[in-house]
Amino acid sequence: MSPPLITITRQYASGGSDIAQGVAAALKWTLIDNEFVDSVARRAGLPAAEVAQREERAPGLLERLARTLAIASPELFTGPAVSDAERDEATIHRLTERIIHEAAAMGRVVLVGRGAQAILAQRPDALHVYVVGSKPWRVRFAVERMGVDPAKAEKTVEETDRGRDQYVKTYYGRARRDAANYDLVVSAERLGLDGAAALVVAEARRRGWE
Repeated sequence: MSPPLITITRQYASGGSDIAQGVAAALKWTLIDNEFVDSVARRAGLPAAEVAQREERAPGLLERLARTLAIASPELFTGPAVSDAERDEATIHRLTERIIHEAAAMGRVVLVGRGAQAILAQRPDALHVYVVGSKPWRVRFAVERMGVDPAKAEKTVEETDRGRDQYVKTYYGRARRDAANYDLVVSAERLGLDGAAALVVAEARRRGWE
């Protein structure tokens, strides 16, 4: 049986990242968010030999993932460390997908975004969560909690959601907003950040995952 995991897909400025942090903290699981994925990608962009020798002590999850990726997929890393911007889109996609698969194989992780719900759709021990909110509420959240320029907030919400939807449709042929793709659809607007996180944690515990 595969180790359990949770994916958090979220509309932009819906509080999904905050909810994911709360879930990971309550379950004492590892949070795999955009910053983590980018960090692994940067380390994995080093030549394989350098990554393998980077840590002599017992490596943490980030180092283990970077090492595994660089050694197992040297074709993705053909030179010295480069930024994501310097890699072509297809390479970034393959790298991100591999990172998600490797993290999921370790289990007891909360994976945020990056199409994880589509990549891991067939995993038997996965809880897929979609975090939503009304556009007016999300616009306010973007301004008040995320520091988005009020004059650009509505456009940012719309364009970010459109980009995320297109990413999942392009690479996986799935409609990201289709509620049938998820086990839970939660609203921080209605439940609050803590309430939404608690609902996800309760379902994970009901499944005996803690």
